[in-house]
Amino acid sequence: RRGCTPSRPGLSWYMATFTTQAQSTGSTTWQPDALIRTKLYIPQARANRAPRPALIQRLNQGLAARLTVVSAQAGFGKTTLLSEWIALSGVPVAWISLDARDDDPARFARYLLAALETLELGLGPDGPAWPRPAPPAAALAATPQLEAVLTALINQVSEAPDDFVLVLDDYHLITAAPIHAALQFLLEHLPPQMHLVITSRTDPPLGLAQLRARGQLVELRAADLRFSAAEARTFLNDTMGLRLPDEALSALEARSEGWIASLQLAALALQAAPGPAQPAEFIQAFAGTHRFIVDYLAEQVLLQQPEPVQTFLLETSILERLTAPLCEAVLCDGHCGTPTGAPAGARPAEAGSAWQGLSAQAMLEHLERANLFLTPLDAERQWFRYHPLLAEFLQGRLRQSQPERWALLHGRAAAWCERNGLMEDAVGHALAARGECGPHGFPGSRTAGGQIGGRVARGAGRHGRDQAGRPTHH
Repeated sequence: RRGCTPSRPGLSWYMATFTTQAQSTGSTTWQPDALIRTKLYIPQARANRAPRPALIQRLNQGLAARLTVVSAQAGFGKTTLLSEWIALSGVPVAWISLDARDDDPARFARYLLAALETLELGLGPDGPAWPRPAPPAAALAATPQLEAVLTALINQVSEAPDDFVLVLDDYHLITAAPIHAALQFLLEHLPPQMHLVITSRTDPPLGLAQLRARGQLVELRAADLRFSAAEARTFLNDTMGLRLPDEALSALEARSEGWIASLQLAALALQAAPGPAQPAEFIQAFAGTHRFIVDYLAEQVLLQQPEPVQTFLLETSILERLTAPLCEAVLCDGHCGTPTGAPAGARPAEAGSAWQGLSAQAMLEHLERANLFLTPLDAERQWFRYHPLLAEFLQGRLRQSQPERWALLHGRAAAWCERNGLMEDAVGHALAARGECGPHGFPGSRTAGGQIGGRVARGAGRHGRDQAGRPTHH
């Protein structure tokens, strides 16, 4: 069946397997109504969506591989793209919209089986390959039990008459090692009839390097998902009905760097503006401090991170360009308060003492893996920058909550830049710190507030940047 609306009679086979067994905590009992049926529904494609034919083509090509990963931070249209692809492709799809409660092997297994049942392929414990007796839900917390169920499932899928796709949406919410191990087992033995698609804000720990080397992985990332100038124009003028002039469109596209959520928030702000909107003035003023952007980045990005990561983001947001030694100098203690062994995708409540002692370089690599709006400026990944809207949001939050800290951080940055010959940057940080602390200098560097000013003016002309924005010395 090409639709993916679950039918209640079809749920009986997996309900019989798990209903009477306790969850892995042993405190409750699975009941049929414990499954939220809407989590198995495919999101409807928007009627007025901006078409993305190039990405649809890449998703179609990915059906020949085992796994497609759509990985980007919030607001890049991952789920919207998949819903459009499914509506156009006609491929049978089983869908699971994951949430934090699914980070439990027993619950995850139930939803996995329930999603596959919607395809009516005759899968389940009635088949001859199913393990007997069926493993209880509590036992599924162990990887071998999950693999036993998956082995039976793989054997049954290998006899399915039609190809199909399984979509796991928001997989970054899954951190349980048994689930990762089970999915990796499934990928290693995936029948040709089945293709797995994962959307995530971080890269899933599923052996992507090996799949990539074998040509069994298709990847769509933020660089692929961000709107081009033409797509931004179509979205703003046709989808959102703004009718902006070309110069306003170009300015807004450049300001957003193709980040879809920011374009939508800007369009909503323009629509909500009282009186006749002046696009040029609005776009010039549109920044990471706009209330729509602030609310979105606070809820969807910053507050989703462990506290040490939040601190690193806030305190390094003063830097136009980031490199590990500069970050460590700004943070002053040589450590970023982040983990050497923190689990991928760990949420704030889970971070605990594991988020301690990670170097600045390792933190930058973590932020890049987590798709936290960090762009590398060189092939060696030594210099980075934040997305301008994120940087402005973080700077505004830091200045409002910790003005003294703002000056101190700029002072440290000015001193480091002076020592390393980046005189233009040193001037900027010195002036920013003095602006916060008044005309008598600022804490953190005895020379930066006064002596840098004179020396930097003489040296600034001798120090420039290459086309990537990296420092150069002449």
